[in-house]
Amino acid sequence: MLSEPKYKIEVQKDVSIVMRDGVRLAADIYYPDSTGKFPALLSYSCYSKDVQKLPVPRYPSYSRMGNGGIESGNTEYFVSRGYVHVIADVRGTGLSEGGYRFFSLKEQQDGYDLVEWIAGQPWCNGNVGMLGMSYFGMIQYLVAALNPPHLKAIFPYEAATDVYRQWGYHGGILNYGMPFQWWPHVPAHTIEPLDVPRSELERMIEDAKKNEDIRSHPLVYLTVMIPEKNTHLFDFAIHPHDGPYYWERSAHTKFDKIRIPTYLVSRWNCWPLHLPGVFSAYHGINAPKKLMIMIPEGGSAPIRPWNEHHDIILRWYDHWLKGVDTGIMNEPPIKILVQGTDEWRYENEWPLARTKWTKFYLREKEILSEAPPTHNEQPDRFTNKPALWPGAKVPALQYTTTPFTEDVEITGPLALYLYASLSTADTNWISEIFDIDTDGSRRLITIGWLKASHRELDETKSQPYQPWHPHTRSIPVEPGKINEYAIELKETANVFKAGHRLQLIIKGQDAAWESPGIGQEYFRGNHCHLNNTKETEHQLYHTPEFQSHLLLPLIPR
Repeated sequence: MLSEPKYKIEVQKDVSIVMRDGVRLAADIYYPDSTGKFPALLSYSCYSKDVQKLPVPRYPSYSRMGNGGIESGNTEYFVSRGYVHVIADVRGTGLSEGGYRFFSLKEQQDGYDLVEWIAGQPWCNGNVGMLGMSYFGMIQYLVAALNPPHLKAIFPYEAATDVYRQWGYHGGILNYGMPFQWWPHVPAHTIEPLDVPRSELERMIEDAKKNEDIRSHPLVYLTVMIPEKNTHLFDFAIHPHDGPYYWERSAHTKFDKIRIPTYLVSRWNCWPLHLPGVFSAYHGINAPKKLMIMIPEGGSAPIRPWNEHHDIILRWYDHWLKGVDTGIMNEPPIKILVQGTDEWRYENEWPLARTKWTKFYLREKEILSEAPPTHNEQPDRFTNKPALWPGAKVPALQYTTTPFTEDVEITGPLALYLYASLSTADTNWISEIFDIDTDGSRRLITIGWLKASHRELDETKSQPYQPWHPHTRSIPVEPGKINEYAIELKETANVFKAGHRLQLIIKGQDAAWESPGIGQEYFRGNHCHLNNTKETEHQLYHTPEFQSHLLLPLIPR
């Protein structure tokens, strides 16, 4: 019942579209060779419309070819099936006029204007959707929240929703690797100034230059000195806490305004960016919605030029833009690929109603056990050094279960509760969970981060399985004092086969040469966090009074 490929493609290049403030955006329009009216799909990003159609081979993302931004989707697939595809450059990039600033309000308003312009063209039937992954997906939420009348549905594929927590700062730790890696993909020719009084901006810059961690990283420090070097990293460095800068650019502050059907897709291994975003959107958006979590064809990330799951996108838009009953709304709302068994499964809610929340306690001799700790268990220690030589092993503690006697499924959100003392006023907590095979090989399941000075919780937003940190201020740690650190670990679905073990690694830093379990360029770029500059001893406690533990979502099988 899906639309069949029966049209040839015609194109109109470099169309100039006037925005509400007079700025002209550039777009390419691909449409069927017919005089009829068709629904349209808008792809809108900072990566240049012209790059989207370069004749590059399909290749893993963020390769040295620089094809990470080719994410607008397969034009031929949709246009041949009766859709118009419009690919536009956001203001200040590519061939568009104006000034660029990462997901600015003007950029969001331009998206509204583009949708309404498209709907008024003679080749459009008045129904508009949006197409694309990552940046192309994130902007979909922001445009939808403005409620353009002719935007009827969206499909955010791999789309973060919280710029602070999911892009710039993981657990309050600056993720400088992402801006370093990402900024070269943006053909920005004019930068829009920050909407901040000059005196306030100068104060923010001076505060960043005094930050000891930034002073230890020359490239980050130089970016603070010379914003033109990397405007994206500059913005993050001078905004170390969550606040208006991030709220303007984050979909999670606008979920209540999104009222159109939304299909959400991410992959289990996108912990540092898009995975938490789609779960946040699924809980926050009150409209017809679907959620699918998968592992992409490329393993670590979707291959570019991106064209995965277009059959599902077609089912979605045939239903909402063409009025064809494709059956997609008759299926349960959640579809997940369970790792370990590689089986697809439908679910009706998240977390799963049948979850058995189970504590696994950190014990002496680095054991992870369902049995709580006993008296007189001595604390475990590791010392994090701020500058490791390339190839050096990162200091860490490893807590491991005994081999499971039967298959054990963990599906849902997870949390780690640590009772610990530090020898300094701050540190970075980085926690990883692995599935250890019988031959000793391991597979990364999930990750969590928390800066110790950001340990403050918002009790009104926290759940035992998902602690919520406001990240609006830093509270230094009193050296030697035992504090509780509640660390959110990203959602997962994994079956630990009989004979396998679950291993928890706790450390104070990551390293570009120590990619956690996969070793792709994408992961190295997203696991480069600003290190704590002081050598710090970490003591972890596990006694009846201080029960450090993992809270796991066990699923009866």
